[in-house]
Amino acid sequence: MQRTTRLAPSPTGALHLGNARTFLINWALARQNNWQIVLRIEDLDSPRVKPWAKQQAVDDLQWLQMDWDTNAGLQLDDLTPYKQAMSMLREKHLIYPCRCTRKEVVEAQSAPHIDDHELCYPGTCRPVDFSTICEDQPDAAWRVVTQDQPISYTDAFAGEQSHNVSQQVGNFVIATKAGLPAYQLAVVVDDARQGVTDIVRGDDLLRSASRQLWLYQCLELTPLPTYWHLPLVLGPDGRRLAKRHGDTRLSYYREMGTSAEKIIGLIATWSGVHSTRVPMSAMEFKERFDITKLSHDPVTFTDEDDQWLTNN
Repeated sequence: MQRTTRLAPSPTGALHLGNARTFLINWALARQNNWQIVLRIEDLDSPRVKPWAKQQAVDDLQWLQMDWDTNAGLQLDDLTPYKQAMSMLREKHLIYPCRCTRKEVVEAQSAPHIDDHELCYPGTCRPVDFSTICEDQPDAAWRVVTQDQPISYTDAFAGEQSHNVSQQVGNFVIATKAGLPAYQLAVVVDDARQGVTDIVRGDDLLRSASRQLWLYQCLELTPLPTYWHLPLVLGPDGRRLAKRHGDTRLSYYREMGTSAEKIIGLIATWSGVHSTRVPMSAMEFKERFDITKLSHDPVTFTDEDDQWLTNN
């Protein structure tokens, strides 16, 4: 079976150094192992999508000397595959409409949650009789039924994982009140129909994989993908790299005159390829990168890293 991975930037903002590291490692793994690479622009989060960010993401990846074999285009271009998946789940009585607001879900929490982005839905709108649910549900999100049991998988990098989706997030949203597929459904449908077998991404999504594997099961999709969850790039304060740490956008460094080779060289030091910061091409990174030497600890972006990049 041909193994396939995907580069799937979301055009909700500019790509930063942390994104670049994950994409570059993903690309290197693919080219080392003869995987096919699909480029997919995940543009379903309409309120947050920036029109300029779609092309800029492609430009940034090409600037970093990455390539791909297939361009899957934009998700919004064709919603049919997601609608078909929704129809199947409705027929199996696995989803139901929900009109709860986020405030109502927050207020229903029985205890403080470890992550305010990961509220556990208490099942307020779950019906007793699923056969009475009609397809037309204006202003309602759709949630998928989950089971109170762990979903386990072996991550190719992070090792054995086991997560109880029901206890973590409950019946999670798979379609929004705007009538669009939510991330969890869209990514499963797209990966399955595009033949994606290997998913390389940040380890902040470790728990998300169990939700996606649950949807694979509900939609009777095979084969299941192999996940590679990599440690994130953090700021000096130990928090995920973001605007609070200054401007770390790739476009910012490009405009400053920083070469792609310097960006790749910094990523190489973060990835166990080189002990010191040395400019490097993507091809050289691919030849030298060894996933078995990649640290399982997060990377810290320092002021010295920024100074090296901007010192032209």
